[in-house]
Amino acid sequence: MSITDGLDIYLVGGAVRDRLLGLPIKDRDWVVVGATASDLKARGFKQVGNDFPVFLHPDTGEEYALARTERKTQAGHQGFAFDSTTSVTLEDDLLRRDFTINAIAETPAGQLIDPFGGAEDLTQRVLRHVSDAFVEDPLRVLRAARFVARFVPQGMTIANDTMRLLARMSAGGELDSLTPERVWSETERALSAVRPSIYFSVLRACGALSVVFPEVDALFGVPQPEQWHPEVDTGLHTLLSLDAAASMTDDVSVRFAVLVHDLGKATTPEDQWPSHHGHERRSRDLAAEFCDKLRAPKRFRKLAADVAEFHTHCHRATTLKPKTLLKVLDSIGAFRDPAQLERFVIACEADARGRTGFESRAYPQADYVRGAFAAAQTVRNADIAAQGHTGAAFGEALRKARIGSIAAFKAQFVSTSDEHDNNDSSQ
Repeated sequence: MSITDGLDIYLVGGAVRDRLLGLPIKDRDWVVVGATASDLKARGFKQVGNDFPVFLHPDTGEEYALARTERKTQAGHQGFAFDSTTSVTLEDDLLRRDFTINAIAETPAGQLIDPFGGAEDLTQRVLRHVSDAFVEDPLRVLRAARFVARFVPQGMTIANDTMRLLARMSAGGELDSLTPERVWSETERALSAVRPSIYFSVLRACGALSVVFPEVDALFGVPQPEQWHPEVDTGLHTLLSLDAAASMTDDVSVRFAVLVHDLGKATTPEDQWPSHHGHERRSRDLAAEFCDKLRAPKRFRKLAADVAEFHTHCHRATTLKPKTLLKVLDSIGAFRDPAQLERFVIACEADARGRTGFESRAYPQADYVRGAFAAAQTVRNADIAAQGHTGAAFGEALRKARIGSIAAFKAQFVSTSDEHDNNDSSQ
């Protein structure tokens, strides 16, 4: 006998939506109608927290939530009053959800219950809000943008009335109550999409980008030298680079680093446009502030800062003096964590490819930097110590030996590009 026998249960949310889209189902969530918390606990379900009507199945770990309604009582994502009494119906529960495509239920026998037309919206590939209660949680603006980014391969678009609602929420100050943790969580998930640029494009289209990410929004309308950036606009370049990174790696920290690598260009005085000399250091400082504001995890911060400061060094790598390239390798922590070098190089290549007409251009600098690093790694600490060096003298001898190895590698390196495609975006 199953512990769910006799319960009025329905599969809901993403599992139903993704099955109808023909996508793999990752998690299954259930809603229970006409039961109480005591009923579920008596059957062995484990409650999540003390005050929230969500329970975990003891064997499958799947979530079973009591059917509930929500009512906004105060600002903030915790300012809701719940009613999960036995009088709450399945339709009441579905009505509180964000989008019609997430407000479809399915019986254990496979029958769809779809009071708000979510299945038809899935067929039409339209993201539409369920009710005006949508405005009660401002995070839904970001969720709308994330869903479009996630389902862009399926051709998902936002309904016109929903887009107008997003714009109204963005202009009305609702987004000001979002906590950094909620913004970061939604954005990190959006960055894992096939085309993460769509997330930021949707936010910009509804006016939310200037509220939530003003540093990114400020890049739009800032020109760059057409010789190196045929797309000209820095904001467009950032989104092109972001999608280039997404095509090259699933590592979200690399994608995030690409997002913030040119933030300093927004602070270039207009009388200096379209050049942006010195933007690298400004970008590093702004990237650090951006990470602080979002409370981004540590692994994102280091790479973002390094890509911002040294991406043009990577573009000019074949022309750098060996001692300068070694300083870059040291600065980004390549010798402590070789994987960090690979993340750095991919981010720089994405920056180079994120330009109109340059999407498939060869980027020999990547292999050059990798090769120079491999050459430097051939210098063994034991060999330096065997020469009798200790303390500061050991460090200096190690540095000189690594420079020598990089110089020897440089002399042998033959680029596949006539001019090594320096891609100096600092111009």
